[in-house]
Amino acid sequence: MASAPAPFTVLIPSRMASSRLPNKPLVDIAGLPMVVRVAKRAQESAAQRVVVAADDERIIDACKKHGVQAVMTSPKHPSGSDRLAEACNVLQLGGDDIVVNVQGDEPLIAPALIDAVAALLSDRPEASMGTVAHPIADLESLLSPNVVKVVLDAQGLASYFSRAPIPWGRDFVNMAWWKNPGTTGTPGFAPLHHMGIYSYRAQFLHTFPTLSQAPTEQIEMLEQLRAIWHGHRIAVHVTRQIPGSGVDTPEDLVRVRQLLGAVM
Repeated sequence: MASAPAPFTVLIPSRMASSRLPNKPLVDIAGLPMVVRVAKRAQESAAQRVVVAADDERIIDACKKHGVQAVMTSPKHPSGSDRLAEACNVLQLGGDDIVVNVQGDEPLIAPALIDAVAALLSDRPEASMGTVAHPIADLESLLSPNVVKVVLDAQGLASYFSRAPIPWGRDFVNMAWWKNPGTTGTPGFAPLHHMGIYSYRAQFLHTFPTLSQAPTEQIEMLEQLRAIWHGHRIAVHVTRQIPGSGVDTPEDLVRVRQLLGAVM
């Protein structure tokens, strides 16, 4: 069982540009801009503070209006990790301070999940990063390139992330092999869906953007593969609870509005 997390800060990178959902951070979800709703959920975790790292004054203004701390970062950052590194400087975080990266389009994020990923770095000093995965439920998800998969070693550290169906059942092509563990001799073993929430130590956030891109990262378009390529370890918290999905499209927005509207 994971221990209680050491003190940590939640950083929410938020950029205005989005090809599929214009002005994405500010779209209304049950009476609040989406980035504010994400921050309010994160404030229910054990985090010492929750800060939005924005690239636009409109995001800053929306956060201030609703009592959410926000800092301005450069609009030219090539990745969310670069944006978080700048935010660590602005906030004067120490190298050993733990940071949890919560995506700005996850208004259904579970506060307990934030605590769990933060606790990973307290429990696993050999890891530079922590993240989350949950068992895949069906064959369609295993085969989908939009569902990122992760394979772990015996210590619960990530061996590899991929958009491909891994591990691949050589003798069980186009079968949900984990649904019938008697056929594989691996009861309780299932493919894992990686969720895009991470914990880091602040010093690693400064180091990460200086690492050269990995060929695996460029092929798969998965930034976390850069860390593995350069020898850093990523600890993974496996949860049986399927986390709420993010808001990437207008259809996602309608679905989340209906879900939150039904419970408020």
